[in-house]
Amino acid sequence: MPFKALFFLIVVLHQSPSVLASSSPIAANETETLLKWKASLDNNTKLCSLLCGLETSIAIGSESLATSLNFLSFPNLIGLHLPNNSLYGSIPSHIGNLSKLTELDLSKNDFAGNIPSNIGRLLSSLSILYLHENDLSGPIPISIGSLHNLSRLILVDNRLNGSKPEEVGMMRSLVMLDLSMNYLTGPIPASLGNLSNLVWLYLYGNNLSGSIPDEIGQLGSLITMQLLRNNLTGVIPASIRNLTNLSTFYLFENKLSGSIPQEIGMLVSLTELILYDNNFSGSIPASIGNLTKLSSLHLIENKLSGLIPQEVGMLVYLTELFLSQNSLSGFLPPTLSNVTHLESLQLSDNHLSGPLPENVCLGGQLVYLGANNNNLTGPIPSSLGNCKSLYRVRLEGNQLTGNISEAFGIYPNLNYIALSNNKFYGELSPNCGQCHSLTSLRISNNNISGKIPPELKQATQIHELDVSSNHLIGEIPKELGALTLMYKLLLSGNQLSGKIPPEIGVLLNLQYLNLASNNLSGQIPNQLGECSKLLDLNLSKNKLGESIPLSVSYINGLQNLDLSQNLLIGEIPQQLAKLHSLEMLDLSHNMLNGSIPKSFNDLKSLTVVNISYNQLEGPTPNIKAFHDASFDALRNNKGLCGNATGLMLCAVAATSNGHRKSTIVIIFIVLPLFGLLLLLFIMAGSFLILCQKNRTRKSESIEAQLGDFFTLWGYNGRILYENIIEGTEDFSSNNCIGSGGYGAVYKAALPIGEVVAVKKLHQSEGSMISNNLKAFESEIHTLSEIKHRNIVTLYGFCSHPKDSFLVYEFVERGSLRMVLSNKDEAMELDWKKRLNVVKGVANALSYMHNDHSPPIIHRDISNNNVLLDLDYEAHVSDFGTTRLLKPDSSN
Repeated sequence: MPFKALFFLIVVLHQSPSVLASSSPIAANETETLLKWKASLDNNTKLCSLLCGLETSIAIGSESLATSLNFLSFPNLIGLHLPNNSLYGSIPSHIGNLSKLTELDLSKNDFAGNIPSNIGRLLSSLSILYLHENDLSGPIPISIGSLHNLSRLILVDNRLNGSKPEEVGMMRSLVMLDLSMNYLTGPIPASLGNLSNLVWLYLYGNNLSGSIPDEIGQLGSLITMQLLRNNLTGVIPASIRNLTNLSTFYLFENKLSGSIPQEIGMLVSLTELILYDNNFSGSIPASIGNLTKLSSLHLIENKLSGLIPQEVGMLVYLTELFLSQNSLSGFLPPTLSNVTHLESLQLSDNHLSGPLPENVCLGGQLVYLGANNNNLTGPIPSSLGNCKSLYRVRLEGNQLTGNISEAFGIYPNLNYIALSNNKFYGELSPNCGQCHSLTSLRISNNNISGKIPPELKQATQIHELDVSSNHLIGEIPKELGALTLMYKLLLSGNQLSGKIPPEIGVLLNLQYLNLASNNLSGQIPNQLGECSKLLDLNLSKNKLGESIPLSVSYINGLQNLDLSQNLLIGEIPQQLAKLHSLEMLDLSHNMLNGSIPKSFNDLKSLTVVNISYNQLEGPTPNIKAFHDASFDALRNNKGLCGNATGLMLCAVAATSNGHRKSTIVIIFIVLPLFGLLLLLFIMAGSFLILCQKNRTRKSESIEAQLGDFFTLWGYNGRILYENIIEGTEDFSSNNCIGSGGYGAVYKAALPIGEVVAVKKLHQSEGSMISNNLKAFESEIHTLSEIKHRNIVTLYGFCSHPKDSFLVYEFVERGSLRMVLSNKDEAMELDWKKRLNVVKGVANALSYMHNDHSPPIIHRDISNNNVLLDLDYEAHVSDFGTTRLLKPDSSN
């Protein structure tokens, strides 16, 4: 078999002359054994060297160590180094025969199984044990505490589990302990405090729980402590004040709480303090200013509050200051200007106010600046205007002011800048084109005026340009067509005029184009059809005229198309039906005429449609989007008809004049004959009525026993009852598709071709049946009053002591919980579909809370009660616990 790697077995004999003289026969025997072992290996194995001094090196390939080497033949072996190979199988227990072994390195292989339980007793001379990067499992053996001479124990990146044994604290010679990236559980043993010689401690990436023991403060020699990515709770013990040699302190991604102790300031050797993603609260201690060697301070994603202490300015070697996603408030300390080596300053998502520090980039090394989503005011500091080192800037979501063309300079390394939602004014500078590394420019929702500079074409790396919601004027420069990497172009909410430049069609990577709410005129350019990657096209609220170009149908992946509130005329192109990915279509408030193309029946992905305020006529497409559309989405047209809210049903038209004449003749001939037959039937019927009185009474008795059956289909209640009993096989468990708090749900196929879901009330006793009936009645009263695309439709109900049930529309994919619990279906439910589900539920709740009178409170929204149809559209169900909110309620 071909070998993937080589490894070296090093036999090192005792080197004192007396031992060497007496052990020559033994050494010869060991060499002979090695050669025989080599000869037994694959022919592709190459001997690297033989008898080089007192060391013998043999290169072999993938082998099972347990079956290939007899350790009894090496009584003097003191070093066994087999790293970075393809050795597999378990670590053989007879490795314990190497009683003089001081160094064992089996790292970076494919060993599996447990670490031999007696390893500590048999290899008591070990000083180095490297078993990292294998596939070892099971617990760390208790006997490991017998390795009193062990200085380095590295077990990182295996699958070890169980708790960390207290016996680890007996290895008092340990200098390095690395148990990271395993599945260890339980607390950190207090006995760890006995390891007074420990310099490096790595326990990250496990499932350790409990608090950090106070005894950790006894590790006075510790330089590195990494306990990150566990489930540690509690506070940082005050005993850490003794760790004055500690340089690296990583506790991030745990569940630690309480305040950051003042004692942290006594760790005067610290260079990295990383505490992010915990639950620390309170203020940042002023004693942090004592950490004058600190280069990285990460406190993001906690619950810290209060002011940023002035003492931060004493951290003159700080290169990274991360304080984002807390509740810090107040002004930024002016002493921050003393920190001249800053490369990354992250202050976003707090409640900070006041101006940015004037000398924030005094050292000229600032690369990352994030202060978005605060309450910062004032102008951009002059030091930022000349900060050539900037790579990424995020200042959006503040109240910053100033002339934008004067505040920012030319940044050769700038990749991303976001200034949206501020109060900047002035014009976009032509210098933006000289930022040749810029990929994203976002300045929406400010007071920017003037024209879009054509010089932007020189920033050829731009992927995203968002200058929406400003006061820009003039035409869209055709030079933007040179930005061929552009995938998002957002210019909406300005005062742009003129025509849409056809050069936009050159942007073949464009996915989002929003030119809405401007004063654009002329025709929609045919070249837009060349933007084949477009997902979202919004040209609404302009003055665009003429007809909808056929080329729009070439954008196969288009999901949202909004051409509303323009001056479009002519018919809707039937080719738009080729947009099989289309989910939202808004053509409202135009002057479109004619009928809606029949080909629109193919738009199965369409979920939202609005064609109101046009001159359309004829039938609406027979698809879900039109069936579920509100009257407001269809109103004010010339003569639409169809199966939609507020529309008349379409009349069946005669085929021809000749057909009409034939019909008239037939009527005059057949009508008299029909009258005669009718008279005979009346006479016979009178006789039959008398004969069937008794039968009718019996039928009425049966009908009464069936109870009240309400249906929206105009269907005979008794027959429908029988069909449901038949369709569910008398509510057989084979047809049960779910079970809720007060009933089980069954699937029933009716003879009329309709598949429905039937919820049958549990037949309980005592108070249970009373509660179930209340939920049953509540669901009937609620669902019979509401109709919404994202709320399950109630077809009917039956209330009877024997069988009480509700009949709903059948929602094909079942509950959201069922979909998420199925691996394949969960993968199919990608983030886009999940977002659509959230929107659907939100629409249903908004309707119930805001649009229905009185408001309806569901009170039991869960993934069990959200159903998904074939298009992953959400339908809220289970209204058994709903309440109507009284108008004078304070809830």
